Amino acid sequence: MPEPSEPALRRLSHDLLARYQKGTRPVRDWRTTTNVAIDLMVYAILSVDEKNQVLTTYIWYRQHWTDEFLKWDPARFDNLTQISLPVESIWVPDILINEFVDVGKSPHVPYVYVSHHGEVQNLKPIQVMTACSLDIYNFPFDVQNCSLTFTSWLHHIRDINLSLWRQPELVKFDRSVFMNQGEWELLYVLSHFQEFSVKSSDSYAEMKFYVVIRRRPLFYTVSLLLPSIFLMVMDIVGFYLPPHSGERVSFKITLLLGYSVFLIIVSDTLPATAVGTPLIGIYFVVCMALLVISLTETILIVRLVHKQDLQPHVPAWVKHLLLERATILLCIRDRKKFSQSTMESLDTSRQVENNDSTAKLTPYVCEDPRECGAVGGTRSALAFAGRAEGSAALQEVLRETTAIRQLLEKREEFRDVAREWLQVGYVLDVLLFRAYLAAVLAYSITLGTLWSVWRDA
Repeated sequence: MPEPSEPALRRLSHDLLARYQKGTRPVRDWRTTTNVAIDLMVYAILSVDEKNQVLTTYIWYRQHWTDEFLKWDPARFDNLTQISLPVESIWVPDILINEFVDVGKSPHVPYVYVSHHGEVQNLKPIQVMTACSLDIYNFPFDVQNCSLTFTSWLHHIRDINLSLWRQPELVKFDRSVFMNQGEWELLYVLSHFQEFSVKSSDSYAEMKFYVVIRRRPLFYTVSLLLPSIFLMVMDIVGFYLPPHSGERVSFKITLLLGYSVFLIIVSDTLPATAVGTPLIGIYFVVCMALLVISLTETILIVRLVHKQDLQPHVPAWVKHLLLERATILLCIRDRKKFSQSTMESLDTSRQVENNDSTAKLTPYVCEDPRECGAVGGTRSALAFAGRAEGSAALQEVLRETTAIRQLLEKREEFRDVAREWLQVGYVLDVLLFRAYLAAVLAYSITLGTLWSVWRDA
């Protein structure tokens, strides 16, 4: 027996633990159910491993229950109503988290508080590494919902029952201890109690806490989305380069190479899972496909604009669709005025060649009348002598003139073909540009709407 002069704390501790059996559930009647009230507060989100589907959190966990063998009269112990006892010396419920995948680096708390009514309070911080089904489709505007299921691993509900320490509304919006400076922000914590059984065996009590967190997207918006948007805008601006120059092709090839390097750089930033691909990854692939389509369209237009002499005549259905219907659709009302600006180079070269041909075919005209008379007399004198020879020479001149005429007609035909294909090329360029612009705008509006809805959800 302890001496009366011994301090009250030591006397109470010795009195409580002298004949205490920690291996037995602390009830005097075995039919009595031990009710364990639990509570948690999220302190920090340490990491979210999308590849391994693991969430690491740091929580403050609290639980209390009634131990019928740890009661005393405060009057006998200097009005002492509460005492701390070593946790290894008393019975503790086997409450575990079902989603545990690894033991975290949690500090060890060696004591529990016990009140004179037998109520035991066990408060401890826990680093929790749990399995969680992470959905990254909405990255970087994703919201994750991970559960923490507390249950007794051995005792069924008739031995140990679980309840919530505080009201669900207080648990839901409690951010009093949460460190709100990381990548993730805590939205709320939901709680739910349920019973479950395995193969028609005894039921077990479990308390579920749903930790709902949301990613802050600002970093990923600046480092991933904005550079991609700028490159796509530059691709659209590249359509205003003249299609008959080769600068547009080299410009778009440079953009395509730059976007490829950009994807290589950001590949490590995107979350990788074997379950699915985030929408932003699909967005990058579609942007790459749009750049390839833009380059293909540019090559097609350049092919139509250059080397027109090798082209056949424009088919009638192409003229009807592009030079008649498409010009109306594209609000090109004066087609001749539209084609005039595209044919300046051909018209200039045509004028130069016509001047050269005219100079070659124009006969000699004398300026002095006496010279003209002398020439006329000479021609009259030689007319009779050279009649036979003149007939053969005249036929040769006619053949040369006919050949020159056919050559000029052929060149005129080539110019007409070139003119038609140039008109087709420019109209098709405007048509494809507007279709490409409409596709990019529709795609951007759709993604922007989806991400805005997810961001505000």
